[in-house]
Order: sequence, then C-alpha cells, then structure tokens
Amino acid sequence: MARIIGVANQKGGVGKTTTAINLAASFAVLEFKTLLIDADPQANSTTGIGFDLHNITTSLYDVMVNETPASEVILKSDVPFLDLIPSHIDLVGAEIEMINSPNRENVLKKVLEPVADQYDFIIIDCSPSLGLITVNSLVAANSVVVPVQCEFFALEGLGKLLNTIKIVQNRLNPDLEIEGILMTMYDGRLRLSNQVVSEVRRHFDELVFDTIIHRNTRLSEAPSFGKPVVLYDSDSKGAVNYLNLAKEVLQKNNMTKIPQKKKIIK
Repeated sequence: MARIIGVANQKGGVGKTTTAINLAASFAVLEFKTLLIDADPQANSTTGIGFDLHNITTSLYDVMVNETPASEVILKSDVPFLDLIPSHIDLVGAEIEMINSPNRENVLKKVLEPVADQYDFIIIDCSPSLGLITVNSLVAANSVVVPVQCEFFALEGLGKLLNTIKIVQNRLNPDLEIEGILMTMYDGRLRLSNQVVSEVRRHFDELVFDTIIHRNTRLSEAPSFGKPVVLYDSDSKGAVNYLNLAKEVLQKNNMTKIPQKKKIIK
C-alpha cells in the first residue's frame, strides 16, 4: 500500500509545486513506483513533468466530480516509475459542485483506494487554499510536507495551515502526521536565510527536515522544459537537495529498499 504524502501550504511562492514534482521524481529515480496527483487548478505539476494541457482529456476533476475511476485518468510520464493524475482549470469549480455530496471530505480517499496498492508513494500537490480540495487531500494522506520559504514573514500563514491539519486530525483523519517542514529557497550568503532557518528550527524543532532546498537556477529553469530537476540537470544543487529529501523521508519511514542505481536520461 502506498504512503500518501500531501505537499501543502496556502501561502504562494514557497516552492509547493516544485517540491511535489521533485520529491515524486526523486522517489521515481530511486525506483519507487510513484503517482503524482496534481490537485492544484493551476496545473503546474502537470506541465512541470512535460504534459501539454491542451492534450489532457480527463483529469482529477473527473475523478472527484464525475466519479471517473482513477485508473482511467492516470498518465505515464517520461520519467520511469512516475505516473500522473493531471489537473485542469475545471477543478476550480469542483468545490461548489461537491458541496452537497455526502462524505464530501472523503471523495479523494475513496477514489484512490483501488490504485493505492500499485504504488510505493503517492504525492499530492495540494490546492493553494484551505478549501475542500485541500481537505480532501489531507483526509486521503498519511502525512504532509510543509514547504516554508527562507524569507521574511516565513511563518505567515503557517499557523493557519497547522490549525487546519489539527482539525482534520481531530475530525476526519486521526492518523495524519506532519512528515516535516521543509525550508526552501535558501541562500547561505544571506543573513536572513540563516535567521529564518534558526527561527523555524527553534519553533518546530524535530518537525523540520535536515534537508534544506537551496535557491538554484537549474531548479527554477526545469519546469519551463517540462522536466523535474533530477532529469533536467542531475548534478545541480537542486537535484541533489531533492534526492536527499527523498532519502530522508525513506529513512524516517524505515523503507529499507535499496534499488539498483538507475541512469538518469536527460
């Protein structure tokens, strides 16, 4: 059965989608069968691994609103071991259409059950809000990765997200865990970056990942080429950072599988 990890932060520009794409791709490079779910109506995870939105005929919207089986929506990516459930702008309206549905917070969890045993990991790029789609993602998930940018006001909005997670734990998914808080866009040359890391570690201690994602040009360029950074430039600091994050998650969850090293095709 897959470990389902949501990547969530309603605050924009923190590296949420970048983390979802590259954590999923890093698991795939390590030969763990991985499904990336794009639950963000902006569909940046979909385009970020090489899909043209004009060619998407069914999406997460159809799964959640029209009861299309997840297996009929899953697409094979160009990355071995990595599949995708794409997003679509129609997902914006899904929350209104689902508002009167019974058990509306459990829709995603239920539709993933038939496919979950086909994967080692399912990574959900959550919607950039704390609405019904994000609640569905948190109910379906085993844990949450929370990206936090190494910038002023880094903790802004984090309390609201953590409160939402606590509500979901209390009412809908008591087994939901915080996989970790991930510091992103770190620049070691800046005093501010170091101050933010220290402050977040002081507040959240062991919840903060050891791995830090550095600000990196190749990491920023990769989505425009429709590739995760581990394929776009496997030697870049961004690729190394996300592979280290994947290994940290594996270690934390006692997943001891050590696959053969696979050549990355650029």
